[in-house]
Amino acid sequence: MKKYLFVALAALVLTGCPSRPPEPQQPPVIVEPVQQPEPKPQPPAPEPVPQPPKLQQLDWLGSVQPLVNDMLKTDGVSTGSVLLLDSVKNNTNGALQISQATAALHQALASNQTFSIVPEAQLASAKQTLGLSAEDSLGSRSKAIGLARIVNAQYVLYSDVSGDVKAPVMDMQLMLVQSGEIVWSGNGNVKQ
Repeated sequence: MKKYLFVALAALVLTGCPSRPPEPQQPPVIVEPVQQPEPKPQPPAPEPVPQPPKLQQLDWLGSVQPLVNDMLKTDGVSTGSVLLLDSVKNNTNGALQISQATAALHQALASNQTFSIVPEAQLASAKQTLGLSAEDSLGSRSKAIGLARIVNAQYVLYSDVSGDVKAPVMDMQLMLVQSGEIVWSGNGNVKQ
């Protein structure tokens, strides 16, 4: 029995005396995570806007008028012939105001007595018939001649601007629709 008493006493010592008052327990500390404000997305740094190319002011009418005057003196062209005039092509190494060049060409030919110009509406309709967009500039001579045949034109005036954009050169060719023969050609520097 002493043995049991010793074991019981040892158990009491090891577990602590029941006669001792219990230590006051503190409530558990609740740790709440600190809410970090969500970082606002920073807008991307603004990239500098590239400057558009500076288009030089060119004297299109002054440039095409001498060429048109020379073309109107072509031998063998009968008065009242129908002429298909498509937009001028830009074959330079930069940007040019080609629509102004085309408008100047129309203006230079507006009061002539030799050619009757195919109206814009008829030209747009013919392009649609061929499956081309109305803005399509006829990039090849064969395409221009095919369109001229649809609108019953006898001649096509094929024009392009080539060379360096700072000193462009305008080339014009008057072609006979029936044979594709070039009956007149001329070129000149575009005036600034």
